[in-house]
Amino acid sequence: MSENGSTAVASRPARAVIPGRAARRLLIGPPLAYLTVFFLLPTLIMVVASFAWPGEEGGLAPLWVRDAQGLHADLTFDNYTDLFTSRLFLVLFARSLWYAALTTALCLLAAYPLALAIARGTRKYRNILLLMVIVPFWTNFLIRIYALMIILGPQAALAQVVNALLGWLGLAPVSLLFSPIAVLTGMVYVYLPFMILPLYANLEKHDLDLLDAASDLGAGPWQRFWRITFPLSMPGVMAGAALVFIPALGAFAVPDILGGTRGIMIGNVIKMQFLEARDWPFGSALSIVLTLLALAVTGLAAWLARRKVTAGV
Repeated sequence: MSENGSTAVASRPARAVIPGRAARRLLIGPPLAYLTVFFLLPTLIMVVASFAWPGEEGGLAPLWVRDAQGLHADLTFDNYTDLFTSRLFLVLFARSLWYAALTTALCLLAAYPLALAIARGTRKYRNILLLMVIVPFWTNFLIRIYALMIILGPQAALAQVVNALLGWLGLAPVSLLFSPIAVLTGMVYVYLPFMILPLYANLEKHDLDLLDAASDLGAGPWQRFWRITFPLSMPGVMAGAALVFIPALGAFAVPDILGGTRGIMIGNVIKMQFLEARDWPFGSALSIVLTLLALAVTGLAAWLARRKVTAGV
């Protein structure tokens, strides 16, 4: 007891309070530094390399040369000129865009019903189905692709059944392996989970009372889907489309293993420029154009989706 009869209150040590700006810097600093070191700087290096000359034995020629005029940068636009004046590379870019767009569309068609079924299912089976979607990530990527190579091979049961049906119809047999069908099959198989998971995360948050209200007002199942479920799921559709389209556009392992020479894409050409031809400047130019193309297509798709949703609202 103190002299005035009041109970003494033990003073607590003051907690150190981090100012708001300093806290934001601590949170943003590490990921920003990581992206700067492993994304921004390599991208800037690729941009500079795309204007360089190829070295005599591959790689890059010196960016700075000294001659009678002194020290100056030895850069060129020839890499981009060769790219845009070559019909071959333009055709490969168009083919890669077509494969990526078709892969995205097929993944969306296959993933949406499954994601909707998981989101509307009971919690007991929801976790099991999600686990089945994630299980392929536990296996090495190349092992799964080589397994598809065996499944699509000429001696596999699938190829024999397909060719038997074609023979019954009076058509010539086809080779499933080393064909565009094999490339699309492999890319849909690889990237399908990247479409399912964002869709599920979006569909799981929908308020089902909206569907009940629409049903009470006389809306049928298709009307409820197209006017409520699908518009509300557009953020998940766009996220899944971006996660599928961007890596599919630059894919090289799946076309290389399953497509052969008939399924070559621009990613295969970039790999060959760096590892086989050792023409790093031209490979860098291809990479920069591919990156800008992916950003342009995804930005346009996002803008169109926002415009459609706004118009619908």
